[in-house]
Amino acid sequence: MAAPVDDMFSRCVDPAKASNSVEARFIDKVKGKGLFAKRPFRKGDTILAEQPLVSSQFLWNALYKYRACEYCLRALETAEENARRLSGLPALSLPHPELCKVRPDRHQACPHCQVMYCSAECRQAAWEQHHKLLCLGPSHHDPDHPVNKLQDAWRSVHYPPETSSIMIMARMVATIKQAQDKERWQKLFSHFCSRTANEEEEIAHKLLGEKFRGQLALLRNLFTTALYEDRLSQWFTPEGFRSLFSLVGTNGQGIGTSSLSQWVHACDALELPSQQREQLDSFIDQLYKDIDKETGDFLNCEGSGLFLLQSSCNHSCVPNAEASFPDNNFLLHLSALSDISPGEEICISYLDCCQRDRSRHSRHKILRENYLFVCSCQKCTSQMADADMTSEEEEEEEGEGETEGDDIEDEMTDV
Repeated sequence: MAAPVDDMFSRCVDPAKASNSVEARFIDKVKGKGLFAKRPFRKGDTILAEQPLVSSQFLWNALYKYRACEYCLRALETAEENARRLSGLPALSLPHPELCKVRPDRHQACPHCQVMYCSAECRQAAWEQHHKLLCLGPSHHDPDHPVNKLQDAWRSVHYPPETSSIMIMARMVATIKQAQDKERWQKLFSHFCSRTANEEEEIAHKLLGEKFRGQLALLRNLFTTALYEDRLSQWFTPEGFRSLFSLVGTNGQGIGTSSLSQWVHACDALELPSQQREQLDSFIDQLYKDIDKETGDFLNCEGSGLFLLQSSCNHSCVPNAEASFPDNNFLLHLSALSDISPGEEICISYLDCCQRDRSRHSRHKILRENYLFVCSCQKCTSQMADADMTSEEEEEEEGEGETEGDDIEDEMTDV
């Protein structure tokens, strides 16, 4: 059952403006829904900004001391605290500390379980939506509490780099259980695309990995013990739980927040004399080298959320829009990468920049394995006659040619 049209825009910052700008409509049985422009957009325009229905920080991410607001995922560390932890340099001082937008004086803890929020507004919003039911009170650190057992089981079968969280599903259940209008929330969650039984099985195995593919029953039992609700009984059956698991795996949008990254962007925007600019740039370059040596690539507070409108966007290997989180919280901005005409489909890419530069065969392999579809975008259609080989095979072939003395230009992008 599709969500009511008005509710489709209920999580947007400006619902009226968004509903006059875009529409989600059915395309066909293969692609399902798509998001389409109702008015023209210029390159760089913000198409819409929306909050997720539910979101959650990744569980291992939190365990590694990436502190984020339990509601909006805003980073709670100051930029300097963030830099010190990631670089392993406890005495590090950042220049221009005034550019850090984190406000520790506004942070508030839940008075019952002590989980942290970036503001009183977020603490209240979480309490009213799902935390009243999920708050563990004094049992927050009790390993035998059903919710803690569920989280521990998830961590034991889903190692970093994380792509989802069992707590998205827990918050979906808690949101409906707490809601006065339970039917409305069920309809909102039913908006997200569903899969066939075989596809659901593939997605579950992809999330858990080959080693843990048999652990879905354990997770379901723990999920049922912690959260069972008669009204949602279908979600707790083996088939229903697999469908819910697949829904989150298919529709979850990654969220990354970083007080340090926000500080760096603010530094980049400073107007400074050339010598000061060189000194600041040199400091930041060295900082990132220190972080890379100490921490590697895991720089952000990371989580996932379910977004009504963003989830309607189909993939293209030549996207005309992209999602980002410039406010350092869970507020998703969908922005135009090129001019978009009224009636044109708004497409994002499920691949990163390097993956999009790979061969058609490589792109299709990634999309089939992770998203279970074959792309038929303009770029893929135009490359239908290309050889069916992965980018790695092409690189090996080119490498062999160069070894033999052939002057072959390497046009592949390093991945």
